[in-house]
Amino acid sequence: MTIYLFALLIGIVAGLRAMTAPAAISWAAHLGWLPLHDTPLAFMGATATPYIFTVLAIVELITDQLPKTPSRTVPMQFGTRIVLGGLCGACIGAAHGGLLGGLIAGVVGAVIGTLGGAKARAGLAATMGRDLPAALIEDVVAIGAAVLVATSVS
Repeated sequence: MTIYLFALLIGIVAGLRAMTAPAAISWAAHLGWLPLHDTPLAFMGATATPYIFTVLAIVELITDQLPKTPSRTVPMQFGTRIVLGGLCGACIGAAHGGLLGGLIAGVVGAVIGTLGGAKARAGLAATMGRDLPAALIEDVVAIGAAVLVATSVS
């Protein structure tokens, strides 16, 4: 049951910051904390994968602060978060014999993270009078949760 909770949590991270979740999961797989080597998702632990996702995550953290960045709830952004949340949840599930359950939990988490994160950030921004502090708080929450999951899934 704990595995599905971690899959849900990494899905929530994907809803908050789409590329942070696969960056954390690929590092966990690459470092051997998440045993994916005998699964269809072994590519997540390949040598280049964590570096690619880390670069994408850094780019996302920067571009998220730009005023012209589209809302996470537009179809392309929302769909990306669902796919990546499902992928990351499936990785956690696959490492423990529950690929499908992990995938479902990751997708549900991504929906929660996308919609809940948008609402929470809007509320924080309204309270603070600016979006930047709210965005930075969201960054810290997403990164912290991703690290927690990545270091706990072994």
